[in-house]
Amino acid sequence: MRCPSCQALDSRVIESRANDDQYTVRRRRECIACQRRFTTYERVELVPLMVVKKDRTREEFDREKIRRGIARACEKRPISFMQIEELVDEIERELRADFEREVPSSEIGINVMQRLRIFDGVAYVRFASVYREFRDVETFAKEILQLLHQENPNEDQ
Repeated sequence: MRCPSCQALDSRVIESRANDDQYTVRRRRECIACQRRFTTYERVELVPLMVVKKDRTREEFDREKIRRGIARACEKRPISFMQIEELVDEIERELRADFEREVPSSEIGINVMQRLRIFDGVAYVRFASVYREFRDVETFAKEILQLLHQENPNEDQ
């Protein structure tokens, strides 16, 4: 494994453990050359899952796209990298359980929004505004009011 600091190829494994999903192994490594420590993840290689986009084209499922989208929505929020990784793991696990070979991109977006709605309201609105392509302030405000109403359903009674 190449060291991210000095690019040396030799490292030793300090600690190894299975992640909660049981499909990933987390390894702490130490570079032989510079003694810096870094983390790597080893994942089980699964059957490729194809994403069917709106225009009916297909591309291979890329968890990094989901991670980047969620990370962008969570910028400047009190959400750790590990929380985002766990969220992406849950989403990928559910998609692979529900869809054998192909998954509509709309299902991915809906799954991400459902989880973000529970996880962090601000991140949810940010993600939804891009995913649903809000065109005006009224649409944006309407979504926020819906979110507020769902969080406090008994407030107006």
